[in-house]
Amino acid sequence: MAGDELDQLTALVARLPGLGPRSARRLVLHLLRHRETLLQPLLGALGRVEARLETCAICGNIDLGSPCRICRDPRRDPGLLCVVADVADLWALERGRLFPGRFHVLGGLLSALDGVRPEDLAIESLLARLRPPDGPPVAEVVLAMAATLEGQTTAHYVAERLQASGVAVSQLAHGVPVGGELDYLDEGTLAQALKLRRPV
Repeated sequence: MAGDELDQLTALVARLPGLGPRSARRLVLHLLRHRETLLQPLLGALGRVEARLETCAICGNIDLGSPCRICRDPRRDPGLLCVVADVADLWALERGRLFPGRFHVLGGLLSALDGVRPEDLAIESLLARLRPPDGPPVAEVVLAMAATLEGQTTAHYVAERLQASGVAVSQLAHGVPVGGELDYLDEGTLAQALKLRRPV
């Protein structure tokens, strides 16, 4: 492969999760070979999504509008709120339509090594959502954090902050493996973890 632009494209593709330099080269070559049927439709779809992409002002989800589809859905139980670290975790739970309530994205996990502090996460907006002025209060908060040290530290901290609110707080059962990331789990494991959630 030659050309600065193609090298730059390959380097950018290699930054995608699960792709290294060799896989990125193969993917770029495949796209170039199928310009009309794959590359051009992909570029068009990316452009349309990029033009409309927004972060939901209520929950922090990424969607093609704010509020997002989940927050606008009247069939969702407003009394149930599932707290996740990031959008990938929300999408993992939503993939199987496993949770009937609404979501709240913290925007990361507490980490002394990475310099992520409580004020860097969307905890204050979570507390504000417990008693909305225009709807019923939240009855239960489910903490859906990864079973990692950072995930459990964050869950413990959020549970402490929620304690004074009187809201029931539960967390995923440990059907989620230790060290496991929600985005990589199958729907059966996620369903079991939600079903067996326990009070904090």
